[in-house]
Amino acid sequence: MASIDKDSLTNTFLVAIVVCLVCSVAVSGIAVALKPQQLLNKELDQKQNILRAAGMLDEGAVVTPDGRSVEELFSEFSVHVVDLDTGQFIADRDPSLFDPIKSAKDPAQSTKLSNDEDIATLRRRENASIVYIKRVEGKLDKLVIPVRGYGLWGTLFGYLALDSDLQTISGLGFYQHKETPGLGGEVDNPKWKRLWPGVTLFDASGSADVRLVKRRSSSGSAAAAREVDALSGATFTTRGVQNLVNFWTGELGFGPLIHRLKAGNG
Repeated sequence: MASIDKDSLTNTFLVAIVVCLVCSVAVSGIAVALKPQQLLNKELDQKQNILRAAGMLDEGAVVTPDGRSVEELFSEFSVHVVDLDTGQFIADRDPSLFDPIKSAKDPAQSTKLSNDEDIATLRRRENASIVYIKRVEGKLDKLVIPVRGYGLWGTLFGYLALDSDLQTISGLGFYQHKETPGLGGEVDNPKWKRLWPGVTLFDASGSADVRLVKRRSSSGSAAAAREVDALSGATFTTRGVQNLVNFWTGELGFGPLIHRLKAGNG
């Protein structure tokens, strides 16, 4: 009976291949098993970001001081797919199955922006998006919209919340960006985020006109009400945040929906 040379090149390759196959199957199995939990964690993180932008959940908290959970708080919102051109809700489209960002990459579901229109550097804007609305006793209390736009190194993704008057900002928060830590990355600084609640969104003509400035206008002036302190040393990120806020609350973004809701339609 011939003996097996355990140290032969063929045997070494065979063992390596078997180990690789076993490891691949194990890793694949773990990935499949963990996917449902990963999706749940992603959904929970999204809800937390929406609630924080709306001022309903403290930074870093997972429950309110009185013990209310994320799920309990988020249940107060209704979620809608909205036609961005008309501001009308699309009743026959399920928000849970719709991804606005993927739609923006599909020419059939998006609109190419001209250079003058594309202040947020999006290239294409989806024709429909998702909004989150909280009502109290039938009256609108909060509107939260997804926002995104280019900073210095990449696109910032976040949520902007408006109060019941649809004129006053409740909060702004970003859940994904590539900005420089200590500079543009200060968009995550709780101190800077606390500057946003109470800021007026629209000017006297009804145009979105939030401005991030190095020097504020006179206290009490109409201009000062629309101003937020710029991020020190982060010119491109500052400009990007200003542009994305004004784009998504303007006529090419959620402006038609905001005007319709202000008029009491919806």
